[in-house]
Amino acid sequence: MYSMPLFRPPSEAGSLIVQVTEGCSHNKCRFCYAYKCKQFRVKSQKEIEEHVKWLKSYYYREPEKIFLADGNALCLKTERLIELLNYIKSEFPTARRISSYSGPLDLLNKSDEDLKLIREAGLELLYMGVESGSDKVLSMVQRGVNQQQMIDAGRKAIKAGFKFSCMIISGLGGTEYMEEHALESAKVISAINPHYFSLLRLIVEEESELAEDIRQGKLHLLTPLQVLDENIMMLENMELEDCIFRANHVSNYVSQAGTLNRDKDMLVARLKKFRDSGNFRPMGRDIL
Repeated sequence: MYSMPLFRPPSEAGSLIVQVTEGCSHNKCRFCYAYKCKQFRVKSQKEIEEHVKWLKSYYYREPEKIFLADGNALCLKTERLIELLNYIKSEFPTARRISSYSGPLDLLNKSDEDLKLIREAGLELLYMGVESGSDKVLSMVQRGVNQQQMIDAGRKAIKAGFKFSCMIISGLGGTEYMEEHALESAKVISAINPHYFSLLRLIVEEESELAEDIRQGKLHLLTPLQVLDENIMMLENMELEDCIFRANHVSNYVSQAGTLNRDKDMLVARLKKFRDSGNFRPMGRDIL
């Protein structure tokens, strides 16, 4: 009883996914095709109760972690989200963590008090796709916010007491905005100073609007070596405190893991070693 397709962050692989909405309330990002086949809607209480009943009959063990799907459960009204959190906790009392995606607009539209109430109700970890720190790139991909709004959203979540995870998509600005994307993304992530930061590489789906830009020559994908150069530039210009860093998604050319800024020099040196090896042969495709 899931409405497919279904997505979750890589770190939620072992979590029980409870689907409280369908699709994404923003759903305008030109690089993303994840929820384009769905019309956004909030599930009714009856639907969620039936969904939970099915999950309890299907899931063979008591969950320790729960992820609220689909794209951004935080778009729900505060009172409704708190009711859902209380209900889910009562149905799965062994769960020690509940998490969800969070769109920057949803964070900005919530008051500080509302976010604190939601955090106190049990939503602990939020994932936000920053995607890029460049205003030009954010506008190009129709992310819906600018650089300062992205920073404000992240800081607001952390101030409210959430554990906060940010993502940047390497290569999203193409060769046209490679340096700006790297430097401005480093600026935004440093300003937010999240608990977790992930770096993924752009994989363009054929049906996405961004794929048409590439076919028309409006945007040019980075070569594998340019991706490494962009990653190096981004990491070199980040200033973070005790931030867990991961670039070990299947999309990444070089798998990386560490803590920033503590391991920055090591991570950058490893990327340079691959870049300068002379026989770097990445696998994978740029367009699905």
